[in-house]
Amino acid sequence: MSNRPMTVLISGASIAGPTLAFWLNRYGFAVTIVERAAALRDGGQAIDVLGAGTEVIRKMGLLGQVHEFSTGKRGTSYVDATGKAQASMSSEVFNGVGASGDCEIQRGDLARVLYEATRDDVGYLFGDSITTLTEDEKGVHVTFSHAEPRTFDLVIGADGVHSNTRRLVFGPEADFLRHMGYYISIYTTPNLLALDHWEQDYNVPGKIAGSYSARENTQAKAVFAFESAPIDYDYRNVEQQKRIVADTFADAGWQVPRLLEHLTAADDFYFDAMAQIHMDDWSKGRVALVGDAGYCAAPLSGQGTNLSLVGAYILAGELAAAHGDHTVAFPRYRQELLPLVKAGQAFAEGVGKWYAPPTNWMIRLRNLNVRLLPYLPWRGLIGGAPQKVARTIEIKDYRPYETSARKY
Repeated sequence: MSNRPMTVLISGASIAGPTLAFWLNRYGFAVTIVERAAALRDGGQAIDVLGAGTEVIRKMGLLGQVHEFSTGKRGTSYVDATGKAQASMSSEVFNGVGASGDCEIQRGDLARVLYEATRDDVGYLFGDSITTLTEDEKGVHVTFSHAEPRTFDLVIGADGVHSNTRRLVFGPEADFLRHMGYYISIYTTPNLLALDHWEQDYNVPGKIAGSYSARENTQAKAVFAFESAPIDYDYRNVEQQKRIVADTFADAGWQVPRLLEHLTAADDFYFDAMAQIHMDDWSKGRVALVGDAGYCAAPLSGQGTNLSLVGAYILAGELAAAHGDHTVAFPRYRQELLPLVKAGQAFAEGVGKWYAPPTNWMIRLRNLNVRLLPYLPWRGLIGGAPQKVARTIEIKDYRPYETSARKY
């Protein structure tokens, strides 16, 4: 028996990766995170921390910090071309934010909180990526684009829907990606609409453009989404993606031209398909996947953050409970998390028709439903539905396993 801690390489420094690193470090593993970006990425949309995800943040002792960065968004209005509200809904009714410590936070802010909580105990390699993974009885031999080769006991891919780790170990992305029929784009703008912790959305058939205030109303996020069959584009070519958004919304009304004026200069621009990842297994040998890399539920679900937080917590806990034996821990991880993954992915089905209705008639019907929701006897079944999905499972308490993980 060796007294050295088990070594784990995590690819990806967004939400799932640092969360996994936090817990593995607590259980005595030696953790390194490699991140393709040169620095922590601050962009992205507002995300919900709900249900079991809130419990994970609470167990990490970070709930107070997360609440400090809460967007404080009070609700959303669907407006017509003149800006007149056709229907409005509070955030608590819509997604349950505000209950049981649940909140909405900018993705970049949550990533920053998680990074600050791990930076002193975890090795970070920014501006680098994995090039090859070769496994034998001694571990996983890893080569990088820049760093010297190293061998780790385990490798975990937390590198998103376009996971490089998944491609290297499990095969091409096309084998696992399920397109949901929509694309989404988000970037920062000034608070052009003078929004006060509020969101405004404007629909035309098959499209939605919106803006919501951020950073205590000092700035805003522009959001564009549209219905489309798969588009052939380079997901690393930002300028090409900006042209797609600009062309798609060129003739839209409302405040869209003002929002698009800030598209070219946006340095935190995000664009991607709304897609899910479906896999028969999230592990192979000494390599496993966590978060969007293994089971992305698509932004339509509102569950991506919770699946990342809870998946990372369970994976680390099962590795600790199994004393680092991945042959035991990886199957248990899947067994514990699978009900939440299935619920999150199922919840996304059909949401696009509500979010970006395909006809003017359906836009009016959606708005009518929003106006009537507070008065409907079944409002309890609809309001806060994302929060209910996020509480599909109760997470285990892994504290008894907070001991050093040694290599046997």
